[in-house]
Amino acid sequence: MPIHNQKVMFLLLILIDQYNLDAGVYQLAHPINLPIFVPIIIANIMNKLDLIKRLLPGFLPILVFIIVDEFWGTWYGLIVAIGIGVVELGIGLIRKRQVDRFVIFDVALLLALGGVSLLLDNDIFFKLKPGVISLLMTGMIGFSAFSRHNILLQMSQRYMKGVEMNPYQMWMMQQTMKRIFWLLLGYSLLSILSAFIGPKSVWGFLNGPGLFVVMGLYMALEWWQKKFQNQRFQQEEWVPLVDENGQAKGTAPRSIVHNGSGLLHPVVHLHVFSEAGLLLQKRPLHKQIQPGKWDTAVGGHVDPGETIEKALQRETSEEIGLKEFNVQFVKKYVWESAVERELVFVFKTNHKGPFCKADDEVEELRFWSMPEIEANLGKDLFTPNFEHEYKGLLK
Repeated sequence: MPIHNQKVMFLLLILIDQYNLDAGVYQLAHPINLPIFVPIIIANIMNKLDLIKRLLPGFLPILVFIIVDEFWGTWYGLIVAIGIGVVELGIGLIRKRQVDRFVIFDVALLLALGGVSLLLDNDIFFKLKPGVISLLMTGMIGFSAFSRHNILLQMSQRYMKGVEMNPYQMWMMQQTMKRIFWLLLGYSLLSILSAFIGPKSVWGFLNGPGLFVVMGLYMALEWWQKKFQNQRFQQEEWVPLVDENGQAKGTAPRSIVHNGSGLLHPVVHLHVFSEAGLLLQKRPLHKQIQPGKWDTAVGGHVDPGETIEKALQRETSEEIGLKEFNVQFVKKYVWESAVERELVFVFKTNHKGPFCKADDEVEELRFWSMPEIEANLGKDLFTPNFEHEYKGLLK
């Protein structure tokens, strides 16, 4: 059996999640193309002709390789692929005066796949060929999905210059790649196992229509999941995403930034001092993060499009009923836990009240003396975030 089924699979494996622009959710496309890996299709940003123009340089080598391999064999296909790679390298050297490492990677991948096809050209090796090729591709997808080096994203950006993804979009892409990895890993192992065990019809099905049946079911499940996920996200609070300098990088649902995704989002903290000590709030038991623990007097998310100052005023008014106060900026820092990753803007003020706590946000509100705080540090009474700020910023 020729390897065309695997090559066509990676050209047709365009897993386009549902776009939901009303909710602000860009469910990205994740095409898996044999030599260039996943150019990210953002159809709502560019028209189809422009999209084809951007993707053509990357698709051309594999398309030509498939055609030449079909009519004249794998050897000629490899020769043509190398020729196209040399031409692309030459164009890159002339235009940019540097070697395009992704072109080298494209050609090396084609050589590896073509080499497998040529080497596994007898009986049992012939039956192993589809599974080995799929394992090779699965390994590349897994490396991108589970490591910090997303080769798929880097290579897609090569052809999609001018199109940027925010951190939430990149996280969604990585989650989809993880699911694809496990699916293709299972398929690849079954394909290899069928070469040794079971009737030839099972092997033929797995390496023929079976693969497309599996991918069709996967895409249907993805569509179903995204449909209901988007409906839930429409009803949910969205928060801004930022870099470590506080520059806006997009938005994401609150549940996503609190599920261990590591998406950096801004929050404000206000420490209220008086002669009585430091005002602290006790977090309600229904809170997802650190329920029942004592925390800074004011703490909350910044809304999309809201300035840090406005967010501080809003949160202070909502949580402790304080509207008139003067603040001093202390510091900003990144706080990371197993649940979330925050860019914290810390402020302090001197105020003796009166205060009015929000019943749904604050269980209890009272001043703590400094000796009282010192005596209870490290006893799981305060949130780790508060103890960090108290020790490093306020003490």
